[in-house]
Amino acid sequence: MRNIIFILFIYLLIGCNGQKNKSNSESSSKWTYPLTRIVDSSNTYWGVTYKDPYRWLENFKDSSVVKWFKKQAILTDSVMNRITGRNELRAEWKKLDNLQPPVYTFPDKEKNRYFYQKRAPGEKVSKVYFREGMNGEEILLFDPLNYIKGKTLSVQQIIGSYDGKKLIISYSEGGAEVSTIKVMDVDTKSFLPDSIYPAAGANGWTFDDKAFMYIWLKTADNKDPSARLNTKTKLHKIGSDTKNDLDFFSNASYPDLKIDPSVYPSAFLSRDSRDYIFAVEGSVQNELKIYYAPISQFSSGKIAWKSLCTPADKLVRGIIPVGDKVFAITYNGAKNYKLLMSDMKKPDWKDAKTISSEKSTTLESIINSKDFIFMTYSDGINQLLFKYDMNKGTTSEVKLPFNGIANINCLDTKTNNCLVGITSWTKPYTEFFYDATTDEFSPSPFNKPPVYPDEYKNLLVEEVTVRGNDSVMIPLTIIYKSGLKKEGNNVCFMDGYGAYGISNLPYFSVMHNSLAVRGVVIAIAHVRGGSEKGETWYRAGFKTTKPNTWKDFISCAEYLIANKYTSPDRLSGSGTSAGGILISRAVTERPDLFAAAICNVGCANAMRLEFSSNGPVNIPEFGTIKDSVECKALYEMDGMQHVVKGTKYPAVICVGGWNDPRVVAWQPGKYAAALQNASSSGKPVFMKVNYDNGHFTEDRDVTYANFADQFAFVLWQCGHPDFHLKN
Repeated sequence: MRNIIFILFIYLLIGCNGQKNKSNSESSSKWTYPLTRIVDSSNTYWGVTYKDPYRWLENFKDSSVVKWFKKQAILTDSVMNRITGRNELRAEWKKLDNLQPPVYTFPDKEKNRYFYQKRAPGEKVSKVYFREGMNGEEILLFDPLNYIKGKTLSVQQIIGSYDGKKLIISYSEGGAEVSTIKVMDVDTKSFLPDSIYPAAGANGWTFDDKAFMYIWLKTADNKDPSARLNTKTKLHKIGSDTKNDLDFFSNASYPDLKIDPSVYPSAFLSRDSRDYIFAVEGSVQNELKIYYAPISQFSSGKIAWKSLCTPADKLVRGIIPVGDKVFAITYNGAKNYKLLMSDMKKPDWKDAKTISSEKSTTLESIINSKDFIFMTYSDGINQLLFKYDMNKGTTSEVKLPFNGIANINCLDTKTNNCLVGITSWTKPYTEFFYDATTDEFSPSPFNKPPVYPDEYKNLLVEEVTVRGNDSVMIPLTIIYKSGLKKEGNNVCFMDGYGAYGISNLPYFSVMHNSLAVRGVVIAIAHVRGGSEKGETWYRAGFKTTKPNTWKDFISCAEYLIANKYTSPDRLSGSGTSAGGILISRAVTERPDLFAAAICNVGCANAMRLEFSSNGPVNIPEFGTIKDSVECKALYEMDGMQHVVKGTKYPAVICVGGWNDPRVVAWQPGKYAAALQNASSSGKPVFMKVNYDNGHFTEDRDVTYANFADQFAFVLWQCGHPDFHLKN
């Protein structure tokens, strides 16, 4: 947090106050870590007692906890500043960024005005612009770097009113993902008096452009465990006092719906189905739970919500209402998913019409233009694009300009004009303008082709399958520089995720590929818990089956070693966010396989996840200690609980964002504390704290500094010649 009061270094070195507790031993390591109290804390669930000696680190209102994290940050930064090659990495990323054309995101057309965000080469964050017509003059509306002196803001959302005259701009600071919502008069380029804070984003305008809906938060404090409980969708009328905003959809306004306190009750309107109001209970559960009602009830004060779908209908990945029809993806009877259509007047998903049957490839997403529903299918390496003609009832394949992963964005739903971007592991994102009526592709009016040095064009990709511990075949992507020899002495960086059914699809990663051109083998493990192989692949790494996620990662590590891509003293592993479960358990289960690991804003203390502000909403994915079976599963996922004193652990860097609303910093912090106290290898364990970051941030300077530290750490520990510690 940029406005946090900086505590003097000497003050931070004062030992923690409190009861007389044991502290970690420093004699077994050359790294002098901050003293970490070990307390007698535990919980007994279902007859089993689980010790939690670092529970005190969860209390961010305790000054000793704040001091502990600050001292960890100072130690980590002092070492990172001495690693050679780190600054060169950051400089290369900045150089490559300066080579690129401007990056346009979230283009949206209202009337004949195009609103979008654009980040010019070298800029830290994107600015907000608009054009009159697709090729009109570009006009700057909002610069987040100059709006509040001394602060770096990031634009999270822009939503134009239907008449194109007003624009919702939602921004946050320091990666906190807590929105300030303002409304701009586009013609005058000035903000109206309306200002809302704190919020979790806006849901869109009413059709008369006089009001909008947004998700209300009771507090901006992401460290408050109750901060994201009992949220509401409120309705704000332009020019009115926010104190009078209507509680439009929540458990408080509709107690008969029994909305769980952990979910995000969200209400919205659809431009393509204007006869209805919609509401959804938003959580990480993939199965959709949506209500709807006639638009005539919008101003009634009390809406008679009806069910559009329930989790039992098994609708996932996308739902699109168009007039009185509604299209949705389901896995019911289709492990690779299929597309259904039902009638809004009487939705019946058991007897819904199948628009696109299950294929050998997985149905990833749907989106609509004026006349078409577009469907993207993936085989894990390339995507196919199909379109369903809503007027003719026919489906045809769209022939893409080249193979890769395709992303389609329809600029509006009054035309069939779209943007299609294609990328792969080694081909940068390339965008085209696509006229779906004629099936013609042409250069994009927004993003232009990227530019990279020749060395980035000489990378090879192998797609292999690895036999897992239970004989299931796991996809593994391996990227390396042309001419690399497989003699077992290459530094290797392997990444994995495996949660929420999110497929780890190919994309051009500047950061990963910058390591590959330095001779590092990059490996992407497509572990269970994702959905590279459909719904069954996801369910095979879910709650009680979650161990498959890290066991698949371990199997991929063994394959890389056995086939001489690398060796245990040259291999590093990484997991981010929910991938923290993967990496923390891979390290605790097979510490001998890795030289180094990164737990980046990672869930490393799964048994305590539901006690953080964003934890309850994640219960559908990971489980709860209130269920006897799920409690045992959470214990298995918990990296901190499996740290054993006297074990030779690899070098580990844990990373926390001080403003993180998704994974609170004590999750990786407690794991770091446990490893520092337990490891007998003498290898470093550091806790990096980003005070100017959350779960992530758009700010390029902060992002480059963050990942340069992470990569430099593991490359140093894996013996890369360009990375070592200066005296």
